[in-house]
Amino acid sequence: MSKLPLPTPRTARGPIARTVDGLTGRAIAAAAARAAAPGGLRFTERQLYYETCRVLSPGEALLRRLPGTPAPVLRLHVFTRALEAYGRENVPGLLPPPPVPRLRPDPATDPAGHPEGPGAAEPDLYDYGLPRLLLCQDRSIAGMLLANHVHLEAACPVFAAADALPLDPRLLAALRRAEGATVYVLHDAGAAGVALPARVRSGLGPAPGVRVVSLGLVPRHAAALRLPAGRGPAPGPAELAALPAALRTREADWLAGGRFAELAAVPPGRLVRTALRLTRGPRPPRDSLWSGLRGLRGTGFMTWPAA
Repeated sequence: MSKLPLPTPRTARGPIARTVDGLTGRAIAAAAARAAAPGGLRFTERQLYYETCRVLSPGEALLRRLPGTPAPVLRLHVFTRALEAYGRENVPGLLPPPPVPRLRPDPATDPAGHPEGPGAAEPDLYDYGLPRLLLCQDRSIAGMLLANHVHLEAACPVFAAADALPLDPRLLAALRRAEGATVYVLHDAGAAGVALPARVRSGLGPAPGVRVVSLGLVPRHAAALRLPAGRGPAPGPAELAALPAALRTREADWLAGGRFAELAAVPPGRLVRTALRLTRGPRPPRDSLWSGLRGLRGTGFMTWPAA
């Protein structure tokens, strides 16, 4: 008597997987609404993943005052499978993956070539002084900030470090032309990310008056925000030597163990607000009605009736 074939593991897990996907799909819908607040923000798939983790761990709100880097409550592959079942097209505000950039021409072999970027369409952009520049380690985060018009509100160009480094000589000249120009670096709390500002600083070369400022993340930021953390391969001696000396001993040990926290784990609304607050500088003072009228009188003969 022949035996019936045993079900394959995929068949045996089918109903359970569909149930998990359905529950995760409902969490994805709630997470998408939270990620888009306020004002219909655009967000990346990885940001949606971390927001779904927050939806599935409501008790995390009670532990927010306790620093730490908990493990994600949802496996990434489970989220990806549930998102595919839910349909990416059914998630309003979800950005597509960033396009693969074209290779930039080598100036040594193609002196007339120019790299792709905001200045490619308007070459006279580099003829002016550039007081601020924002470099993001993650290309997806740079695209998210651009999609939410951070570069317009902050009057600060946004680049992905992988696409912008080494900086175009015309961009360097624009930074030198502005007094007290600043290059802001937004990166993950990992060995490669924490060492990125030093890499940018060394790539500037002799650029007097140009500062490089790290906006984070560093491990203490990730702990204060209770961002989910992961563990990857331990960094090598060269990567550890590139870490800034200002790191605390506990932070350096955390990074040496291969731990990391992604910038995508920061809620999208908070990330946009922080990037705007730190890059657009002080706001101009608000004038009163009388000071506005006095200023209007002295602006020219076409703006004030002659006596």
